[in-house]
Amino acid sequence: MEPDRPAAPGARERHATARAPRGGWRYATRRRWYRGDRPAAVARMLNRVAAWQYAHGILTVGGRGVTLEVRRASTGLPLRLPLVLTRLDGQRYLVAMLGERARWVGHVRAADGRARLVGPRRVEDVRLVEVPVAERGPVLRRFLQVAPGARPHVAVRHDAPVRDFDAVAADHPVFRVVTDAAAGAVAG
Repeated sequence: MEPDRPAAPGARERHATARAPRGGWRYATRRRWYRGDRPAAVARMLNRVAAWQYAHGILTVGGRGVTLEVRRASTGLPLRLPLVLTRLDGQRYLVAMLGERARWVGHVRAADGRARLVGPRRVEDVRLVEVPVAERGPVLRRFLQVAPGARPHVAVRHDAPVRDFDAVAADHPVFRVVTDAAAGAVAG
């Protein structure tokens, strides 16, 4: 493991969301792939491959990998991307590791939470209900435990206490997955 290097003087002041230097070159590479909270060309290509793999049941991260399909707000065309489904206390959640600026978050909000989860043997129409900030901490903690690839993008260690996750909860939207039939029964 590569030793952590100290941050450059003034680095914290220049970037309010700077992460503590941890994880060495692997973390730095992953952060570079998503600089500005947007996927670079390499990340977009890897996301397309992973979305295809998850939809076809290949390398699904122990069954947690899903392909989210949501209609783009501007064109109505589907946006497909790989996400990690987080289970906690009998509920399913999707977490935006890149925060508020993640494309899919805006599209889900514009679609009133309507989306589709695509898996190898199942296509599930769902409603994604945004979790209030005060309730996100435990979900974020569980998310980092099951999705190690997201760790470079969240400013808290995966083994930190829940109160530390509560401090960054507003930065990372969390959506509870509700089956469309259940969502209709609740609304109707």
